[in-house]
Amino acid sequence: QATPFHQATPFYVEELNLLFFIRSNVDNGEMVFDDAGKNTLAIGLVDGSGTFRYAFRDQSTSFYYPFFDSETEKLYFAADLEGGYGGTDLYYVYTNNGLIMSSPVNLGPRINSPGNEIAPFIFENSLYFSSDVFYGYGGMDVYKSELLQGDAYSLPVNLGKGINTDYDEFGFIIKNFEEEGLIGFFASNRSGGKGNDDLYGFKVAEKPGIKTFALKGRVVNEVTGVVVPEAQIKLLDSTGNVLKELYATDNGTYQLEIPWEPSVTLEVTQEKHSVYRASYDEAQMEDIQKGLFDVPIAFIEDLVEEKEDQTVIKLNKAYFRRGQSRITPEVALELDKAVDVIKKFPELQLRIEAHTDSRGGSATNFRLSQNRANAIKSYLEMQGVPTSNILYTIGYGEDKLINDCKSGVYCLDVFHKQNERHLIVVLNYNILY
Repeated sequence: QATPFHQATPFYVEELNLLFFIRSNVDNGEMVFDDAGKNTLAIGLVDGSGTFRYAFRDQSTSFYYPFFDSETEKLYFAADLEGGYGGTDLYYVYTNNGLIMSSPVNLGPRINSPGNEIAPFIFENSLYFSSDVFYGYGGMDVYKSELLQGDAYSLPVNLGKGINTDYDEFGFIIKNFEEEGLIGFFASNRSGGKGNDDLYGFKVAEKPGIKTFALKGRVVNEVTGVVVPEAQIKLLDSTGNVLKELYATDNGTYQLEIPWEPSVTLEVTQEKHSVYRASYDEAQMEDIQKGLFDVPIAFIEDLVEEKEDQTVIKLNKAYFRRGQSRITPEVALELDKAVDVIKKFPELQLRIEAHTDSRGGSATNFRLSQNRANAIKSYLEMQGVPTSNILYTIGYGEDKLINDCKSGVYCLDVFHKQNERHLIVVLNYNILY
């Protein structure tokens, strides 16, 4: 549509047969000026019949670079609206068949800076835009940010020297032509061009941009699967330097993104929980970032209980053979649970107690219980529990019966077995927790 006024940056929406573009604010064929004598720019559109109408305009504000996302029906643009984060910020509005249905929504401080952001474009769940403030090469550089859930965005990453220079790059677009690959275009005033702002094209096999490692998921209780809120999350490099630090939300969710590293260590901590610490190489990093990655941590209160007025590691009853102190498979199965607890909570200081029933001589039972306590200690150490975790062992023999089946009293075997027990006592529980 020919006009003597300014028109620029068209964007055609094939699904709606609409063309959005920037146009001077005009009424009745005359340019409209604000109190400062400035003619601002508005967003106009032309439908399939050739009818023009303004989609969005304000006499005090200029709008730039419209982009329509057909999937969400959001109209994105740049504007210098009041209340923004700097110069021109990126915004979107909801639409219905091209009609504006909401007030502008600022994309927020992850995208917008104290400087200027312009030229939004979305391709395969990535937002591309230009900025003159982020960590760039100079002038306007093109950046990419992943679209996350709930109007959130990943940390913008610079597309690098293949696209950006120390001059201005803007108006980035890209499309997948399948057999031909990904083809894109952008404008730049870099040296060596034919004029001021020239158009440049490129062809690539995959989306351009600095490769990043992006991880999102939940922190969960490894026993119950219930989310653990506000856990501290750190991502470390191979030398232990902190690359990223954040806290999970009240709902236990987290999301992070960093420039790609050859390996990373993920560390998750929360009070009264075990520490999750695992290292990943490049192949593993590629794998775990494909979907949601839930981090399991253990809650100490799920693993201990109160018995006989002391805190002990929670184990099922298991018995030695009568009169013996050799570890049976049944006892080993329960002790393996204790090994797992101690490895998850290496700060625990322990005492191993063994008790017998009243059958047999008192001295014999004392020696038997001490031998069993020592056997438990040896087994734990053989499974990797440090000796420093086990402060001492003690065999009480039949001195601390928990029922009336004392020496000389007839009892069924099931009641005698109540007295035979083995406890792994946590001595410093109240100090730690």
